[in-house]
Amino acid sequence: ATDPEFFGPTVERLAGAQLVHREPDRPWSRVVIEKPFGRDLASALALDHHVLRYLNHDQVYRIDHYLGKETVQNLLAFRFGNAIFEPLLTRQYVDHVQITVAETVGMEGRRGAFYDNAGALRDVVQNHMLQVLSLIAMEPPVSLEAEAVRDEKVKLLKSIRPVRDVSKQVVRGQYFAGMVDGKLRNGYRQEEKVKTDSNVETYLALKLFIDNWRWSGVPFFLRTGKSMPLSASEVRIQFKPTPNVLFAAKCGMKLDPNAITLRLQPNEGITLRFNGKVPGASLQVRPVRMHFSYDSEFGAYTPEAYERLLLEAIAGDATLFIRRDEVETAWGIVDPIRAGWGDKPLTNREFYSAGTWGPVASEDLLAASGHAWRDPQPAK
Repeated sequence: ATDPEFFGPTVERLAGAQLVHREPDRPWSRVVIEKPFGRDLASALALDHHVLRYLNHDQVYRIDHYLGKETVQNLLAFRFGNAIFEPLLTRQYVDHVQITVAETVGMEGRRGAFYDNAGALRDVVQNHMLQVLSLIAMEPPVSLEAEAVRDEKVKLLKSIRPVRDVSKQVVRGQYFAGMVDGKLRNGYRQEEKVKTDSNVETYLALKLFIDNWRWSGVPFFLRTGKSMPLSASEVRIQFKPTPNVLFAAKCGMKLDPNAITLRLQPNEGITLRFNGKVPGASLQVRPVRMHFSYDSEFGAYTPEAYERLLLEAIAGDATLFIRRDEVETAWGIVDPIRAGWGDKPLTNREFYSAGTWGPVASEDLLAASGHAWRDPQPAK
C-alpha cells in the first residue's frame, strides 16, 4: 500500500467516498498508513505528495507497531524518570550499545513475494530499529506532547553520522537451509515466491555513530535477522569497564562490564547486570542480575501494539506515530547503504545457516573494534 502508484488512486477513492476531508474542522478524519512508508527517499517524497493532496499533515498517521510495545514506550520513563540512570547514559560511561531484533520465522506462507522486494534494511532497519535507537539516545523533550517528543527524535536521527564506507560499517546476510526449533528450514532461495539467485538480505548488522555531545565516539551496533535461534528484541547498554587494578592485584580477576538490558519482546522487562561477591571465605566476584518483569510486577493485561496505536489514532494523539521528517531522515540514513551494495552478489562469508546468529562477517564487524555480540537468552 505504500507504493505511490497504488496509494495515489486509493486516496482519491477514499476522498470520493467522503471518508477523507481536508477541512480543519473535521479532526476525526484520519488515515493510518503502515510502514514501510515508501521504499526509498524518492518514493517516500512521492507518496507524501499524493497523500497531502487530499489530507492535512495532522490527519496522516504513519504507523510503526514497535512504538506501541510496552517496553518501547517505557524507554522515556526509564530514561527521564530515574535520576540514577539518565546521568550515566553518556559517552563518559557507556562503552557501546547493541540493538537486536531477531526472529525465528522465515518466509512462512507467501511472504517471500513481499520480502524479495524489501529485505531487512527496508523492512526492519529503516523503521523499527531507527525508531528504537532514537528513543534510547535522544535528548529529553521539553514536554511529553507529540511534537516535542518527535522534535527530539528527528534531532537524534539527523545526528547519525552518514555511512560512507559500507564495507566497514555494514554486514548483510542470507540464510541457507538449517534447523530452527528442531525443524528443517529451507534456505531463503528455496522459499516460495523468492528468486533462486536472490541477493536480498535476510540479515543485517551495522555500526553507527551519533555525532552529538552526549554520544560522540560511542558505537551503536544494530542487527536483525530471519531464521534466528529465537525470537527476541532487546537493547543492551554496556558500560565501560572499571579500572582493573584492585581485583586484578588481589586475585587476578578481570571483572565483567556492567550492562542494562531492555527486553522489548517477548517477556518484556529490564535487567541490570553488575558484579557481586560470591559467598565464602575467598574473594570471588562474578556478574549478578537485578531483573524487572512486567508480568511479575503488574500482572495485568498488556494491550497488543496495534490495539494501543489504533486507539491513539482514534483519540488524535500522534506521539507514537512517525512524522514526515522522521521518515525522510531515516531513508536518508539507509539509502546510501543499498547504493553501496549496488549489484554485488553475496559472498560466502555473508551466508548463514538457519537457526544460527548470523554470518561470520557479522562477528568480524564487532571484533574489529574489540567488541562481541551478546546474544539474547531464552526467557526463564
